[in-house]
Amino acid sequence: MRSQQLDRDEGTNIRAILPNIIFSKEMNFVLKKLKSIKIFAFSLRYMRMKIQLLALLLLATSAVSAQTGGENAFPFLDLYYSAQDAGLGGNFITGAGDDISMGVNNPSLLNDEMEKGASISQALHAGGINHGMVNYGFGLKDYGTMVGYIKYVNYGKFDRTAVNGVSEGTFSPFEMIAGAGFGRELNERLSVGAKANIIYSQLESYTSFGASVDFAGTYHNEDKGFLATVHVKNFGYQFMSYTPSNRKPLPVDFQLAAAYKLPHAPFRITILAHQLNKWDITYNDPTLQPTIDPLSGDTIPVPRAGFMEKLGNHFSYQLEINLSKTIHARMGFDYHRRKQLGLEQRPGAAGLSFGLGLHFSKFRLDYGFLIYSQAGFNNILTLSTNLGKWRR
Repeated sequence: MRSQQLDRDEGTNIRAILPNIIFSKEMNFVLKKLKSIKIFAFSLRYMRMKIQLLALLLLATSAVSAQTGGENAFPFLDLYYSAQDAGLGGNFITGAGDDISMGVNNPSLLNDEMEKGASISQALHAGGINHGMVNYGFGLKDYGTMVGYIKYVNYGKFDRTAVNGVSEGTFSPFEMIAGAGFGRELNERLSVGAKANIIYSQLESYTSFGASVDFAGTYHNEDKGFLATVHVKNFGYQFMSYTPSNRKPLPVDFQLAAAYKLPHAPFRITILAHQLNKWDITYNDPTLQPTIDPLSGDTIPVPRAGFMEKLGNHFSYQLEINLSKTIHARMGFDYHRRKQLGLEQRPGAAGLSFGLGLHFSKFRLDYGFLIYSQAGFNNILTLSTNLGKWRR
């Protein structure tokens, strides 16, 4: 027997849409199909969010590899924001010359040649995520050199849904660092510098705000091709946390680095010691438990890093090769990133990075390729120039 046609308003049952269908086995089959379509549509939205979250995870690995255990606020402070930095494995603080991006990495490297220098950097990620930096250098006559910069991370657009899968719109997480640095040459070999950052993060309805400062000093003997620097970064405070009573420290990093240019070869080698304010930066899985040897019955303790392993985690190595005045090649290796992010059985090229720079008379184009593991890597492009050269 046919059912009567019901009201057409939304919110009534399925018979308001299909009044001529007899509620029988056929109707149950239709309902199951409609339910399957709804589940499939929700699955597509869920899959899209998983892809975005995976890309976000790959973006964050460079920062996470620098600080173990997620113990710090604002991990994006440790992202690599220029192609030169990424191509050399990150934390490149021994750059000499007129590249304004190096003055952002280490304010004691700021010099007169960086006046009116400008650059823009952009990282290329999957899932609509991107991060980058813009900066500009100012000369202060006899007082020193300044740089202003903005670093940003845009995580793309996410679907906001209720627990039952009902769409509630979208949201776009965003994080930013706005800062300025100052450097002064005390004499032909010694220079000092400092910079200050305002840090902002908004993740859906959660907001955090903080500030940090960096300090640095550099010794540079150009005749000998030697440069040494000390750098303290991310010393600051989280004024507003995402949730009450959840304030965390910033990822403070004490660094020492030395660079040497071979006298009759196009090679410049840098050895960097990082995170010297914390001796053990290895990751120990808290879920691992001692095991029992099935043959001897002896207890096998959880493996822990020894002295040399802990020491090795603090060092990274950087190589610059000036093939010509126009072509500059770069390579870096970070042992800590390899140990933290490489697959245990097949680490592959994890920890390695490569870069290439094309330097022309009025501008330069740099590319950096940084490998986290077989599951992820990062590409960064930087376009830089000196506006003063265009007016000549």
